Amino acid sequence: MRGIRVTNRTGRAGRAGRAGPPRRAPTADATADAAGGSDVTDGSDAAGRNGAGDGNGAGDGNGAGDRSDTAGGNGAAGGPGRPRAAARRYWRAGFLRGGIELRHLLRNPKEMSGHLSNVVVAVLIVAYVDDNVPGTRTPMAHLVLAGFAAYLLFQIGLLNLPQILVTEREEGALLRLRATPGGIPAYLVAKCLLVVVTAVGVLALLLAATALLVNGPLPQGPAGWLTLLWVTTLGLLAVVPLGAAIGAVLPNPREALALVMLPAMGLLLTSGVVFPITSLPGPVQQVASVFPLKWMAQGLRSALLPDSARAAEAAGSWELPMVALVLTAWAVLGFLLAVPLLRRVTRRESGSRLTARHRKAARSGAMPA
Repeated sequence: MRGIRVTNRTGRAGRAGRAGPPRRAPTADATADAAGGSDVTDGSDAAGRNGAGDGNGAGDGNGAGDRSDTAGGNGAAGGPGRPRAAARRYWRAGFLRGGIELRHLLRNPKEMSGHLSNVVVAVLIVAYVDDNVPGTRTPMAHLVLAGFAAYLLFQIGLLNLPQILVTEREEGALLRLRATPGGIPAYLVAKCLLVVVTAVGVLALLLAATALLVNGPLPQGPAGWLTLLWVTTLGLLAVVPLGAAIGAVLPNPREALALVMLPAMGLLLTSGVVFPITSLPGPVQQVASVFPLKWMAQGLRSALLPDSARAAEAAGSWELPMVALVLTAWAVLGFLLAVPLLRRVTRRESGSRLTARHRKAARSGAMPA
């Protein structure tokens, strides 16, 4: 019994006691120094780890900003710069991904043939129509061309984008991006870039082809080109976020096409795209004026047609301030809907949900088992 020394009620402490004299109890000063070295000045270990010594995000001299990246992001030192750096990385990754997807689009004959077929159909329609707009000397073909150009922008933003989002969600792309830091913001930037470049490219090709082949209209003077630019920009801002919001709630690619195409065709016929809107009943005109397609077509007509064509408008003028107001309102509404819906769908996405959808699709014959 003489060779065994028990100093702290445990065998380990007793065995450690044979190697040297027992440790002295820490003094109050030593305890305070240890707390200061751990960045804790208010008795809270969590606050010390986050560099919050006094409740305002400031440490006690050994702040967490110089110790760990996590604490540096939460502390006072270097905090504001990190979100900006992360945002720059997201934008850069999004533009790189968008460039890759654009190259894939250009190398995909099926996708390119779909966009080119729309241009061919527009050229054939413009070549076939040979009457004038009632009450004016403006060729009806020019009015149809302006409306068809607006519908192409509307289709790419509001029809193509939801199908892309739903298809890639079913393929597990969103689930993989969820596990990637900054994957979802970069993905959205890439999709917006893809849609905008595609829409502008198709519009430019349509105007150039009709001008060369069937004497189609082009903007007259700098004011006409400026109107074409801001109407196209606002029109895409109005429909692209709305298309993203629709893609976030649609169940599968097949239902996405069916649920979106029918309302789009109804708007095509009631928004004054293929014939003057004044030939439609008053209630139909009022319903169509709520949606962005009518105002996109009217804005493009103001850029492409002469001022004498204003007589065919419902108000007898282009109403460009109202065009800007309605398209801006739809853009704001689309962003307010798209952001929470996309966050919700990515947050709820999981491997089990994806597997369950695949099994359901396989049982219904929508995809191979």
